[in-house]
Amino acid sequence: MAQEMLNTFGTALGEVALVPGTGGVFRIVVDDTVVWDRKEDKGFPEIVVLEQRVRDLVEPDRDLGHVDRAARADAPPRRDSNDI
Repeated sequence: MAQEMLNTFGTALGEVALVPGTGGVFRIVVDDTVVWDRKEDKGFPEIVVLEQRVRDLVEPDRDLGHVDRAARADAPPRRDSNDI
């Protein structure tokens, strides 16, 4: 996952660091914001979800290409007032 983050965001990330811990800790933090916590989020993230969450903090206007297209394809169709 760390390599994927570096490949996707490059120099937009100041660093990607692995910090050893005990007790099954798996937490991803950007600045002081927890992006993913294994205990709170009930498991490990899919890389697509992780990229979107990191992007939303680091480069909110960035298009993630295939990741964003897949998310849009999975979303329910948008409705407007003419659909009612």
